[in-house]
Amino acid sequence: MIRNERKPRQSPAVTLFSEILTNEQLIRNWLSRVLPKGMEISHFSVLNHLAHVGEERSPAQLAKSFHVTRGAMTNTLQKLEWAGYVHIRPDWDDARRKMVTISPAGRQARDAAIAAITPVISELVDELGEARVRAALPVLRELRTKLEPNG
Repeated sequence: MIRNERKPRQSPAVTLFSEILTNEQLIRNWLSRVLPKGMEISHFSVLNHLAHVGEERSPAQLAKSFHVTRGAMTNTLQKLEWAGYVHIRPDWDDARRKMVTISPAGRQARDAAIAAITPVISELVDELGEARVRAALPVLRELRTKLEPNG
């Protein structure tokens, strides 16, 4: 005799985080394929952030913004500096600190990455419906805010 066993239902919280984690992995895989050759997701993220804020940041400020260790940020910044995508200078007020700004080559690399990413993301938004995407943004932003340290 075959029993009709029902699977226990997952809570909305577990389902939400499962979907977010799966989407995050799929997005990372996709980004790795479409970013310009040699550019890593961490590189793009830092260049995009620096282009968006439009002013210098210290490595410590960047590490805090990305919720990574200072060592991890230093490693990323060294690679970006080697590629010519950022300028790193001493902080004139505190010789122990450094300041980072995006270079013209870094801005071009960031713009090339945006150009590669935008058509596919735009197509996805069109398929999902812009109104639905806009409706999801406040929930995702609030979730991020609550997960951030001191959030």
